[in-house]
Amino acid sequence: MDSIALDSPRFPGGQEAVTPAAMGGTRLTVAVFVLSLATFIVILDATIINVAIPHIAGTFAASPTEATWVITAYAVAEALTIPLSGWLATRFGIVRTLVTAIFCFALFSILCGIAPTLQILVALRVLQGLSGGPLIPISQTLILRVSPPDRAEMVMGLWMMTSIIAPVAGPILGGTLADTLGWRWAFYLNVPVAAMCGLCALWIFRDFETRRLRDRIDFVGLALLMIWVSSLQIMLDTGEDKDWFASTEMRALLGISVMTFAAFVIWEITEVFPAVDLRVFRHRGFTVSAIAMFFAFGAFFASLVLLPLWLQIGMGYTATLAGYVLAYQGALGIIAAPLTAALMPRVDGRLLMSLGLAIISGAIFCRSDFATTIGFNQMIVPQLAMGIGLPLFFVPLMTLSLRAVHSNEMASASGIINFLRTIAAAIATAIVVATWNSKTIVAHAKFASALNSPDASLSAMKGLGLSGAQAVQSLDAMIWHQAMVLAANNIAVGLSAVVGITAIGIWLMPSPGQSK
Repeated sequence: MDSIALDSPRFPGGQEAVTPAAMGGTRLTVAVFVLSLATFIVILDATIINVAIPHIAGTFAASPTEATWVITAYAVAEALTIPLSGWLATRFGIVRTLVTAIFCFALFSILCGIAPTLQILVALRVLQGLSGGPLIPISQTLILRVSPPDRAEMVMGLWMMTSIIAPVAGPILGGTLADTLGWRWAFYLNVPVAAMCGLCALWIFRDFETRRLRDRIDFVGLALLMIWVSSLQIMLDTGEDKDWFASTEMRALLGISVMTFAAFVIWEITEVFPAVDLRVFRHRGFTVSAIAMFFAFGAFFASLVLLPLWLQIGMGYTATLAGYVLAYQGALGIIAAPLTAALMPRVDGRLLMSLGLAIISGAIFCRSDFATTIGFNQMIVPQLAMGIGLPLFFVPLMTLSLRAVHSNEMASASGIINFLRTIAAAIATAIVVATWNSKTIVAHAKFASALNSPDASLSAMKGLGLSGAQAVQSLDAMIWHQAMVLAANNIAVGLSAVVGITAIGIWLMPSPGQSK
């Protein structure tokens, strides 16, 4: 079978592209709103349940560890279908894939809400994740297809606000629903939104459908992708509870993941009709964008996980109050995203991305001197700065990463870069949580051994009316709190360094107008 010309004008995988006139006016506004809202609920569902895990565990008389599979199941399934979006668009048509994914997401959301057992809920979360995964890259691809070239940056900037706001809104909304109406409403909320998006998409994108190309299915590539992603995700989610690589099971999962990943790469780059087209990495601009996405988003998301954990465990914040701290991150992001898009035609995208990463790095570094005495208001400034830096980085990155490839490769490129975003978040979260725990234990031991006059401290506490046991517990709690903040501060320095180095690496991208 002859290979497909990579520079062919055909859409992903080789189908003839349908290129109607770009949208404008009200129709373009509705299109952007529909795609942004569909993307929003998919990203929202990755975090909205996180703070409701204790409620879910209580409903089904399960342990919190068992209930976390509700999160893991969605993440694994979403990670599997994100890189397949290009293949799905080729096989079934880009609009047909979008609409089907939206309606399936609505269906499985309502079924999750009425799930009678934890096992059924986990299975339905898998199906919900499989449905939601393609929506992000396909929405991104459609955005660029329907927008006039001179307005593409502005439209992409508006769409990107969903990626900034949704991860922050998830914990706040999830915690509020869990404490009031009940955790099941976190799923019911998706249904009317997804149904509306699906019906509008049927109408608004009816002229932008692509012809289906029934190439043979890459079953081997699909199987290898499923095995290595599932093995990696399960290892990351359960490793902390099983002492990581001290466990035979964890070592086995890592070995399976590494071997099948290597086989997956070799198979996909030699397959004529690959499930995931890895040949897009031949474009230097895309490769640098992908690497930058992996490290920068991983560090950012890890900081997004660490801060509320420290606030709740170390500072006694409620889930809702910790969510409010994060919410300031999106305050200026709503303004910065369209402004960034407006600057892109006039300013080198590499400069905007480097500036954005420098701001993010500085905002994370500000957390390296937090103390247990810090107040709510003192945490706002770094969060506001983060809201400025994120659009400066992500809007140019998502736009330039797709411009770096040929038009027939956009769906595949979008799927891959969004897949890297998902995997980076999972890996970084596992590393940071494990590191925080280990550094906290080490810091606690050092503080306890270096404590001056512990007997005097205990006597003072007893003088306040505490018993001997209560005094010891209080002193130990203070040491743990100090150890937690020190560990979190040290990790903030590391995450800040990762983002800072990535800001320098951005300049490896080709300059504007240079060959792809």
